[in-house]
Amino acid sequence: MLTIPTHSNHPVDRRRWLQAWSGSAFWAGLVGQRLRAAPQQPGPAQSGATLGPGFGRAKSVLLVYTSGGQSQLEMWDPKPLAPQQVRGEFGAIATSVPGTFVGEHLPRVAQLAHKYCIVRCMSHDDLDHGSASYLTLTGQFHPIKSSNPPPRATDQPVHGAVLNRLRVPEVFPYNAIHVNGPVLVPETPAPGQDGGFLGRDYEPLVLGDVTDPSLTLPCLESHIDLPQGRLSSRQQLKDSLDRAARDLGRDAATPSRQAVASDLLYRQAFEMLGQDRVREAFDLEREATRLRDRYGRHRSGQACLMARRLIEAGVPLVTVMWNHNIRGQDKAPRETDQYGWDTHNDIFEALRVHLLPRFDESFSALLDDLDDRGLLEETLVICLGEFGRAPLVAVERNFAGSAPGRKHWASVYSLVMAGAGVTAGSVHGASDKLAAQPVSSHATPADVTATIFWALGIDPAGHYRDVVDRPWPIATGKPLTALWS
Repeated sequence: MLTIPTHSNHPVDRRRWLQAWSGSAFWAGLVGQRLRAAPQQPGPAQSGATLGPGFGRAKSVLLVYTSGGQSQLEMWDPKPLAPQQVRGEFGAIATSVPGTFVGEHLPRVAQLAHKYCIVRCMSHDDLDHGSASYLTLTGQFHPIKSSNPPPRATDQPVHGAVLNRLRVPEVFPYNAIHVNGPVLVPETPAPGQDGGFLGRDYEPLVLGDVTDPSLTLPCLESHIDLPQGRLSSRQQLKDSLDRAARDLGRDAATPSRQAVASDLLYRQAFEMLGQDRVREAFDLEREATRLRDRYGRHRSGQACLMARRLIEAGVPLVTVMWNHNIRGQDKAPRETDQYGWDTHNDIFEALRVHLLPRFDESFSALLDDLDDRGLLEETLVICLGEFGRAPLVAVERNFAGSAPGRKHWASVYSLVMAGAGVTAGSVHGASDKLAAQPVSSHATPADVTATIFWALGIDPAGHYRDVVDRPWPIATGKPLTALWS
């Protein structure tokens, strides 16, 4: 699918976009394969059955991916009674839920604790950003653990690509959209963000820096030389030609796979260009100035606002790449937009000045906005990174900065879930007194992947088939149904 690279100086124009969608037999063939790509057996979502708590509760899932590794100790799982070299410089503050505390630099998020659930027992054993990002965004371990491999054509597909393989878009032309992507680790894209072995046809649409309208989807701007009447005339002409072609065919009742695929491509292209609601979904200028300010006039905040607009428009799976670089602060220490959560050194200044104020502002705005619009009831929001930070503050000589920070830590870390019936105001699982190991049964990224599909009404124990008809599991983990108890 169409990707708008964040680094491109040549935006995709209208003609090239239409050609990419409708002028290629290659694309048509691949989409024809997608049309045959239903799960092996009809799932309970089709039959109307219920598999258990949370199944099918979400019309959409909004994944907020905080790449680089948020520190559980400074955010979701503070340990105020631990030794100072463990607890760090920050304190803990009470939330709107009695007995639940978060880091002191999350005052707005703290007052919304009655709207979300904190999961404090996430755990796995992959300790580098590239492969751990792959694990988080695909639900599968990379063949080379604890590494930073480049993306490969044989990679597992990202969640949105699997969803594209399972379902043809219905409400919106796209099933899956990535906002503020791709994530760099730190200078090249992390693996696990694309279609992998399913091919590019299944990749989510990728939007880059949405604070710059020229880099979002410039090809959707209205052109005075192509008013709605002319666009409709072109669609009618195409339909007439299609009917004539079918009449000349040997079996008009059974159109070829390529014809069916081509029809889908044209339908998506006309929907993108011809439907106001589709074009408007990508237009942040339609939002009130006060609300845009509430989210924050920066990449992370406006990406969250864009995600809410896409959820409202009917996109089933939206992934916000909170920060497009895991540690851009190395090259641009004065540009907050470049900061990532990989805080090996200078962690307390980075969090206090750059990372936590923006997160507190934008994530709280997202939850409030979804709730105010009645969208939180039918949207599962998940906020997580690829791992956490070490329960020991120390200086690392091989990284920029001179003040102490925290290493990577995957043994235990936290995530937050809200909406779609998740038990709000709760805490699931626990870590030990140092936030170093889980003390209850742990959850994994594979379980989060299973939960995403479960919430959307797709049995994660099912399978999909690749382009050469091999079966692959939708997920290898188990959905976190206890969050709905």
